Amino acid sequence: MNSGSGIIKIFAGSTGREFAQRMCDFIGAKLGQSEVFKFSDGNTFVRVLEPVRDKDVYLVLPIATKPNDEFVELLFWMDAFKRASANSVTAIIPYFSYAKGDKKDEPRVSIRARVCAESIELAGADRVVTMDLHSPQVQGFFKIPVDNLVAMPILCEAIKTQHSLENLVVVSPDAGFAKTARKYAAYLKCPVAIGDKVRDGHDEKARVLEVIGQVEGKDAVIVDDFSVSGRTIISMTEELKRRGAQRVFACLTHGLFSQEGLEAIEKSAIEKLIITDTVCRPVQSGTKILTVSVAPFFAHIVRCIHEREPVSSMFYKVPSKLINVFL
Repeated sequence: MNSGSGIIKIFAGSTGREFAQRMCDFIGAKLGQSEVFKFSDGNTFVRVLEPVRDKDVYLVLPIATKPNDEFVELLFWMDAFKRASANSVTAIIPYFSYAKGDKKDEPRVSIRARVCAESIELAGADRVVTMDLHSPQVQGFFKIPVDNLVAMPILCEAIKTQHSLENLVVVSPDAGFAKTARKYAAYLKCPVAIGDKVRDGHDEKARVLEVIGQVEGKDAVIVDDFSVSGRTIISMTEELKRRGAQRVFACLTHGLFSQEGLEAIEKSAIEKLIITDTVCRPVQSGTKILTVSVAPFFAHIVRCIHEREPVSSMFYKVPSKLINVFL
């Protein structure tokens, strides 16, 4: 594949404009001109409003709060850029919702992440950049390069601005996130505790049965990749308090909260919840939510990709200029 023009061309889908604009502001680029229409029958129409022939283009669109509409729109964008003779098309998907569907763990169900990966490739994507996939093995469903960025260093640095690191413990809400929680603990140089959580159905309700590790008298930081209702971190907070934890913080990469979920967090014993801006939510965030932007991180990665520089060193060591960019 030949390199396109030296100018970085970043475009945005309907729910990625704020994030894409932050990326452009960081690297001094101009957001590409495009438009999206939603017709009364539910059909989506996308159009690129400037030439992209022989350009390397980057399309920003999270698959998040309206995953079906956003996923179909993403496919249409990939096709539109390819038919406009773009040299290459990189899908910037800050949150990839269908990464949760990574396996056939029940009879007669779809492996949704694999279907999405194949569709994105067939639509014309040459590369995918995302962050904290719920199941990292989803990268293997693609035959094109996938950069799964890690928010952990950025979130850890944000934690440092809110809390002295004395007497701190990192808490994973379940065994599935324990490996990542240990990386948080290693970065913050503190111990880790693990919750034993059970989910009885597909209703997003989970119960905390046990906490493995010492939390009494400590300040706890619950870490997870995403939350929709906030129930898991709220129930974990209640259990930590019951076991003698002093203060409870939480940090998530993807905050998909509804207004009701945010109100529940405001009423909970959580002292501060730190999230990134991978998901654009048109709701009031409240006083307990602190948002740190990862758009500069994505913009830096895009610049590395565009200039054919390696990005491997960026996964666990983020330059200081990309950290603590609070909104």
